[in-house]
Amino acid sequence: MELKELESAIEGILFAAGDPVPVERICLALEQDRETVDSVCQSLADQYSYDRRGIRLVHMETSWQMCSAPEQADYVRKVLESRKPARLSQPALEVLSIIAYFQPVTRAYIEQIRGVDSSYTVGLLLERNLICEAGRLNVPGRPMQFRTTKTFLRSFGLTKLDDLPELSTATKEGAQLTMELERYTQRLQAAEVQKDIGETGEAL
Repeated sequence: MELKELESAIEGILFAAGDPVPVERICLALEQDRETVDSVCQSLADQYSYDRRGIRLVHMETSWQMCSAPEQADYVRKVLESRKPARLSQPALEVLSIIAYFQPVTRAYIEQIRGVDSSYTVGLLLERNLICEAGRLNVPGRPMQFRTTKTFLRSFGLTKLDDLPELSTATKEGAQLTMELERYTQRLQAAEVQKDIGETGEAL
């Protein structure tokens, strides 16, 4: 398959899918190796960015997704006003920050850090597909654990979880944990203002 044909096929797949598409699935469909597919996707992503196109190719861990350019967000919102998502509340951002850094975590662990019941907020984050269930912890009662999703990565402009600002070991274990997470919550809040995330509805 020639390069232009390969680029065209990948564009068609990602446009039709809408959601993130695993690289392995693209490889199987096009009968290409992963290195080739990743290289073509990255080349397309660079072209879109360089030409200041209205669309972007976003890389998230082992998947690629086609989405609108961040700088066109205001125009997109005006056209799709009825679908404009609500911004995340401070409690939702706090819970999301804890899960992002310490995943997989149980609700009890989240509440231990926050000091308040978080069941409602966890439920709403699940509805927004920013977090998902990650199996049960092998302890009495077998509580459910939670982790972030690819929607979380895409919503906050992250390629992988390693892109999160690092927390020092001392901070994780010490009394400064809450303050550190609050600083990251503020970063999430700033990013969230610029991006459309989740479903239409009221603020969490």
